[in-house]
Amino acid sequence: MKTVKAPTSDIWIDSLIDSLKDPQEAAAYLEAVLESEAGDSELLSVALQDVLKALGDSQLSSKATQHHLGKIDDILSKPGSEAIYELAQWLKPLGLQLTVTIAEFEERSTQTPQKL
Repeated sequence: MKTVKAPTSDIWIDSLIDSLKDPQEAAAYLEAVLESEAGDSELLSVALQDVLKALGDSQLSSKATQHHLGKIDDILSKPGSEAIYELAQWLKPLGLQLTVTIAEFEERSTQTPQKL
């Protein structure tokens, strides 16, 4: 049997970043990551970096983009509500905001209430 070596390529990431230049796509991408049951801060960090790459050029100076990039890990290492408020502030210069919506009925009926 012949071994086939797939070429390594970053074409998919370029395509992702290009699609995230649309703020609605970027918001939907972050929403999907935040709603994932994995709750993985590393995944969220990568998603925030992707959105920053996509929106940073048009919204921030190069220096501000680098500063913003450096804040991601700091924000995600903060406890609970502090992280939420800092993330909300982090998103504003990119033209994004955090929102709360009503869960779909099916989701609400299968979840047990959790205390904060």
